[in-house]
Amino acid sequence: MATKQRGRPRSFDREDALRKATLAFWEQGYEATSIADLTRVMGIAAPSLYAAFGDKRTLFGEVVEVYATLYGGFGGRALAEEPTARSGFARMLREAAREYTVAGRPRGCMVLCAAENCSSGEVVAVLRDHRLRNVAEFTRHIQKDVGAGVLPPGTDAAALARHTAAVIQGMSQQARDGAGREELESLAEVAMRAWPDDLGGMNEHASKGS
Repeated sequence: MATKQRGRPRSFDREDALRKATLAFWEQGYEATSIADLTRVMGIAAPSLYAAFGDKRTLFGEVVEVYATLYGGFGGRALAEEPTARSGFARMLREAAREYTVAGRPRGCMVLCAAENCSSGEVVAVLRDHRLRNVAEFTRHIQKDVGAGVLPPGTDAAALARHTAAVIQGMSQQARDGAGREELESLAEVAMRAWPDDLGGMNEHASKGS
């Protein structure tokens, strides 16, 4: 009599499963997303989820990194690729208006909304630290331009960085409340009026006239 072979555990695409988990947490938030929700959207059984990702909290830590790479990287690219902090932040806000309203995807920013009504202090702290690192990076870019004479010497870099972060947070919430891309783009345009003008072009004009 032939010996029945033991079934092998079903394999799955780990990266695809993480992307699906990201969308679930993004849509529902950390607290409201259950293990049952995750196994359903990821297409794996609970034992496989625990074996591959650990518990829900550990999985969420990976999800935050996936979100930052796949969906939230537009801000870092804008600051890295634009010639000045002002133009970088203007681009960041324009792209936030687009990214936060993409059809077929949860609205807003997962890092800003996933901890709503969350009872896990650890999860709240992880997302808070992520946001604070962003503010510190914003401040660094603005200070660099102040030091280089691109922005006026009296510019309050920390206040301007926090203002920009607050605008992004507001855009995320308004997107989740139903605001469209054009409405958020108008908000971004108004927000940039709080910024002082770059001095680079003015300095270049003055040097040519001397």
